[in-house]
Amino acid sequence: MQSNRLEGKTALITGATSNIGRAIALAFAAEGARVVVSGRDAERGAEVAAATGGHFIAADLDGSPTASNALAAAATERLGRIDILVNSAGIYPSVAGAPVDEDTFDRMFAVNVKAPFFLVEAIAPAMIEQGGGAIINLGSWIARMAVGSPVYSGTKGAIETMTRAWAAEYGPSGVRVNAVSPGVIQAPGHASGVMMRGTPAGELGTPDAIAHAAVYLASDESAFVHGTVIDVDGGRTAVAVIAA
Repeated sequence: MQSNRLEGKTALITGATSNIGRAIALAFAAEGARVVVSGRDAERGAEVAAATGGHFIAADLDGSPTASNALAAAATERLGRIDILVNSAGIYPSVAGAPVDEDTFDRMFAVNVKAPFFLVEAIAPAMIEQGGGAIINLGSWIARMAVGSPVYSGTKGAIETMTRAWAAEYGPSGVRVNAVSPGVIQAPGHASGVMMRGTPAGELGTPDAIAHAAVYLASDESAFVHGTVIDVDGGRTAVAVIAA
């Protein structure tokens, strides 16, 4: 049910052409925000922009300051200002368990760590000048569990640590920085719920579950929340359910 919790706010969401990023864009728009959705797929981006009544800006966030600065400038031009930034774009090894060469290692850190770093550095100062803002990063349950790619988990661990560092840096100036750590989420082509066995939820999460948390962190309801990583993972990282 729409409650207009983000009425009058503007938001830039990266990685918004599919799955979690798309769900966040739709949820923000439903709550009254004007959004810019960003990603590499123009067709999917146009669909999300149409569904949200917002704008699509194609961007390949390769980790360079140039790419992040260009997106920040283009989104600011479209929206007039950016009140909310969501760093949702990220990549994962294409083949689980396959050896990671240097190029793949560098690209994962470039997209998952360097790109959001330079985007925050480009946008946070403007948020301070306009009186405040909210930055939401996407971590992962894998950052705290010995599962999957060590490189990917390393990038998400870095993002969650930078979230706390940014909160300390920008919070006193009115910019709240927090993160959402998704658990095992439904995605096209990945329907197995085996990783959720022995958890309170017992099943895969949905992109909407992450979007609800992002709305909370973007809204004034979380005005006293700084440097927090919210685990939305069905209890995967905190609880073990032992069958009787």
